[in-house]
Amino acid sequence: MRIDVLTLFPEMFHGPLETSILGRAIESELVQILIHNIRDYAEDRHQVADDYSYGGGPGMLMKPEPLFKAVEEVADLDSPRGRVVLLTPQGRLLTQEVAAELSQEQEQRLILVCGHYEGVDERVREHLVDDEISIGDYVLSGGELPAMVLIDVVLRRLPGVLGSEASLAEESHAQGLLEYPQYTRPAEFRGWTVPEVLLSGHHAQIAQWRREQSILRTARRRPDLLQRASLSDEERRLAASAVVREH
Repeated sequence: MRIDVLTLFPEMFHGPLETSILGRAIESELVQILIHNIRDYAEDRHQVADDYSYGGGPGMLMKPEPLFKAVEEVADLDSPRGRVVLLTPQGRLLTQEVAAELSQEQEQRLILVCGHYEGVDERVREHLVDDEISIGDYVLSGGELPAMVLIDVVLRRLPGVLGSEASLAEESHAQGLLEYPQYTRPAEFRGWTVPEVLLSGHHAQIAQWRREQSILRTARRRPDLLQRASLSDEERRLAASAVVREH
C-alpha cells in the first residue's frame, strides 16, 4: 500500500512514522508513506496556502489552488489514483468497519488531505476529494493528528504488519465488543490475583470466560455497541444483568 499525506506541517509526521509498528511496516516495505508540503504547490512566491473567507468570519480558509494542484500532481506520480480523503470534523466517523474498508486490496493507495485553520474551500469537498473522515465529535487544530490515527488503524489491518494476526481479531471493536480483561506475570501483585480460570489451562473455559467478560465490559462501558453485536439470548440477558447491577 502507498499513502500520500498532504499537509502544511510535514515535520509533525517524522516521529510517529519512524517508531513502533508504523516504523517497522515502512522499514519492511509493507507500506510506502510519502509526506508532501502543500505550500510547495502554491503559485505565488510567498507560498500562501490560506486566505480570508468570503462573507466574513473568524479565521482563515485553505485556498483551493494549492490543494487541487497538490492532489493532481501527487496522483500523477503513480497509478492508480486511489482514494483522496479529507480529514475533517465534518466527515464520517472512523470505525473498525471504515478501517477495514480502507485497507481492502482494491485500496492500494490513499491520498490524505490534512485540513487546517477554519477548514478548506468548499470546492475542495465538492470536486476534489472522494471521502471525508473524522476521528471523533470534537475539533482539533488540524488534520495532521487524525491522519496519523487513520494511518495507524489502517496499517494494522494489512497482512504482515502485526506480529500475530490473531491479536487483530480479538482486540476491542473487532467483533463489536470491547476486549476482555488481560493479565500477565506475576500471578499475584499487591494482593490482587489473576482470575483462577486463566491459570487453569482449560482453553474452552478460558474462551467462555473471556467472551462473558467482553459482554459485561461492553454493557458497562459502551452499551451502545450491544445494539449491533451478535449475541445469543443468554448473552443478552447477561448484558442486561450487568446494566441492572451498575444502577
